Amino acid sequence: MTQKVALIGFGGVGQGLVNILRTRKEKLRSTLGTNIEIVSISDLKKGSIHHPDGLDLEQVDQIMKESGNLEDYPNVDGAVKGWDSFETIEKTNADTIVEITYTDVHTGQPAIDHCKAAIRNGKNVVMSNKGPVALAYQELSELAKAHNVSLGFEGTVMSGTPAIRLPIVSLAGNEINEIKGILNGTTNYILTEMEKGIPYEDALTKAQELGYAEADPTSDVEGYDALYKVVILANVIMGVPLKKEDVYCKGISHLTLQDIEEAEQEKKKWKLLGRINWNGQRVEASVMPEKIEITDPLAAVQGATNAVTYECDLSGPITLLGAGAGIVETGYSLLIDLINLERKIIDTPK
Repeated sequence: MTQKVALIGFGGVGQGLVNILRTRKEKLRSTLGTNIEIVSISDLKKGSIHHPDGLDLEQVDQIMKESGNLEDYPNVDGAVKGWDSFETIEKTNADTIVEITYTDVHTGQPAIDHCKAAIRNGKNVVMSNKGPVALAYQELSELAKAHNVSLGFEGTVMSGTPAIRLPIVSLAGNEINEIKGILNGTTNYILTEMEKGIPYEDALTKAQELGYAEADPTSDVEGYDALYKVVILANVIMGVPLKKEDVYCKGISHLTLQDIEEAEQEKKKWKLLGRINWNGQRVEASVMPEKIEITDPLAAVQGATNAVTYECDLSGPITLLGAGAGIVETGYSLLIDLINLERKIIDTPK
């Protein structure tokens, strides 16, 4: 059976997903029985194109390389151009909406409204935007349940590394009462550089030059990016209706080389950790720099890598390590959600 998909937003991540589907479509079909057709793409700046029988992804790729304007797609029979995001959501024959717009993480918009519109139109939603899950998970879950559709959002915490799917599927049956992790690669890269004797400001500049940090690095270095991921993990994995206001948050900008050296002398390392503790009645959540023992698996995590430890009562602690960002990795996170929709193993919210 073919799963028809519409992309709302077509930046690097969306183009990464298209490239994966363009180059691996036949292999996905032959090995997994997965048949994904993109029927619509809508982007605020790049225009929109829809064809009910599926878009030619080779044509889409060529157009993006040549003009960057989706409306240069050939005027073949059945093609429709000019729909905005909400028209696309309402009029497309897609089964699933992939929401990957540029979204204000403080408000979750326009992604939250896109998700609501998709659900109300009976369409599944897959996304890599943190905002809707961090700010409106309970509301979106109830709405999805009422309309008998599913939400997929693997890429919201650690990109293509299965930080959500692992505990839900592979660690099922455990009680997970603590989650702690390095949930922001930029800050971990900076701290790794500082361990080499490079001052904070120089390490930050290097992170910006390499593309790990934005020109305004506040969201990363002050812990806000990790805060939203903590909220997602608490809500989705622990079932705790945590809000961003409930999380104590402090970044790494105050740390000095002296702090790093003192930790080394104590056989410890500084890491910006997101942490959630839940005893069944009370939750404590924080994002802040912590000195951890070098024997802790998280202490060995270097560079822009992310990692998370799930404290499980039956299996013991399980630590997952992997990339937390990247166009290919995040594109893959969308793909695995789409595959799991076909397999019918994405959880419809309870």
